[in-house]
Amino acid sequence: MTITFLIRPIEPRDNTAVAAIIRTVMPEFGADGPGFAIHDAEVDTMYESYARPRSAYFVVERDGLVIGGGGIAPLENGEEDVCELRKMYFLADARGIGAGSAMMQRCLDAARAEGFRRCYLETLTGMDAAQVLYKRNGFEPLCAPMGGTGHFSCDRFFIRDL
Repeated sequence: MTITFLIRPIEPRDNTAVAAIIRTVMPEFGADGPGFAIHDAEVDTMYESYARPRSAYFVVERDGLVIGGGGIAPLENGEEDVCELRKMYFLADARGIGAGSAMMQRCLDAARAEGFRRCYLETLTGMDAAQVLYKRNGFEPLCAPMGGTGHFSCDRFFIRDL
């Protein structure tokens, strides 16, 4: 059985659903304390936040419901050619159906189109399936964080050339 889904650019009407996904998924992995993206001001205004230059955010939709999302933006306090893969989270219904790989490709394509040459991401111990996805898509581990995202509780860092 093939499960179909759609990946499309975020729209203003998606803000509430995306915020709810972030606030549902991050605590599943213990990522709800200080220093995690769940506390970023942009969580409630993802459409507006990713309408900025060199930024893009996409949602995964199935049967008319938003079940995941992911995006890219310039790495804060980073080099000009480095973007960050940001806020890529999926509800349980969206896991294991190929949405992660499809979203990864959409985000990396968007990063290339915006002229980035490298893509960075931060995650944490325990998000094992995500790290398998990152490594499968060419991300290499780093020993220390890059830029200044403010996510001081993340403890795994990856980068790949675009």
